[in-house]
Amino acid sequence: MAFEHTEADVQQIHLASMRILEETGMKFHHPEVVDILIKNGVRVLGQTAYFTREQIMEWIGKAPSSFTLYARNPQYDMVIGGDNTELFPATGSSLILEADGRKRPANMEDYVQLLKLYQQSEHYHGNGGFIVQPGDVTGPHSIAVLLYATLVHTDKCLVAGTGKAEEMEALIEMLEIVFGKGDLENHCRAITIANTNTPLQFDTNMLETLMVFARHKQPVIIAACSMAGTTAPVTLAGTIALTNAEVLAGIAVSQMIREGTPVVYGSQTTTSDMRTGSIAIGSPEGALCYEYGARMAKAYGLPCRGGGSLTDAKTLSVQAGYESMLTFLASYRAKTNIIFQSSGIMDSYNCVSYDKFIVDQEIISMAKRYLRGVEVNPETLAVSVIEKVGIAGEFLTQHHTMKYCRKEPFLPDISLRGAVAGDPDEKLVRNIREKMARMLAGYQKPALPTAINEQLKQYLAAKGWDIYLFRSL
Repeated sequence: MAFEHTEADVQQIHLASMRILEETGMKFHHPEVVDILIKNGVRVLGQTAYFTREQIMEWIGKAPSSFTLYARNPQYDMVIGGDNTELFPATGSSLILEADGRKRPANMEDYVQLLKLYQQSEHYHGNGGFIVQPGDVTGPHSIAVLLYATLVHTDKCLVAGTGKAEEMEALIEMLEIVFGKGDLENHCRAITIANTNTPLQFDTNMLETLMVFARHKQPVIIAACSMAGTTAPVTLAGTIALTNAEVLAGIAVSQMIREGTPVVYGSQTTTSDMRTGSIAIGSPEGALCYEYGARMAKAYGLPCRGGGSLTDAKTLSVQAGYESMLTFLASYRAKTNIIFQSSGIMDSYNCVSYDKFIVDQEIISMAKRYLRGVEVNPETLAVSVIEKVGIAGEFLTQHHTMKYCRKEPFLPDISLRGAVAGDPDEKLVRNIREKMARMLAGYQKPALPTAINEQLKQYLAAKGWDIYLFRSL
């Protein structure tokens, strides 16, 4: 927990956050959490807690520096922490952006189709959550129905929704049906997100989400999405300090609920557009905030979440490309452990686009290749090959070229290179559609034991939620 060997700016942000928590405090809108804080010696006035820096550092020090999230299929198990980076789906949008620019409400068919696409992508070991929020599945049962759909259509690591205590307990009971009673005590089986309400608040639902998952030893991402200039100071340093204070307070509370609870330091903080007041998720300031979130988390020895292929663009356009590449590359280079919103997200979190999902697969592949860097050794320096070819020769037919041609250069799936017959824009769109069609055609529903599937259906039916189990499930 010492900061002597960290950079000076990280140390300054840390000290500013400690001062915020000591002097301004953090408000918790839940009486049970307030009682927990008081019992652990935190000064509380009303619902506002004032943490000393010693209290914050003591409690966040009890959180694990890494943990394993276990999938139904062990090949998708993932370690969250260190320098390992895992990608997670889009989350939170209620609209689908069609290829012609129209927006429409997302529905359950969209949710299932996106589950299939994330299942098919080689970049993902996690799936589910609020990939989109279907307009035809609403109410307190919705997160359980989405979890059921996820269990049916993927065997990757699970993302769960958020809600009131009884809704979260239902998710826990469904996980116990699938993995067995007592399994959750020893295995992290689903991860969820508890967002702060910036500035400096936690609402009731998020605290109940945190309490239920912590008591069952399931991991929670404690996340803030401050907007510089509107919900946070316009200067990035102040915004990052505020974000850091909120997240650390949430992590401290998680450990007071149950010591050793796996938690992730989450930041989706960015800036506001000062002309409109709207969020600017694809901005260079956003990229800096995502990177600093990872730096702060690593300074505390905590796993981190942030970033994504983010854009404020309203259509699949040049803007969507350059913003998404910037924000993803910044997050991936920072070794952010969990990158949500890593494909498909559009229009300042408002929409998901199928076409952009495919484009983002290309962006992810390109960024990974770039950050893999250059392997330098006698074989790759190829001096003997250069000597053999000599002046004015060619390398295309050399054995060395045959050996490395499929693993050294990046080979795009949709991008255009060389001569193109006809309209290049039409060709690019066709490549996008053809890749999506191939992914969906290759999808095979993972096996879910019949007995478990029936138990899940019976569980939902007993609660009166089975009316939403569509034929597509």
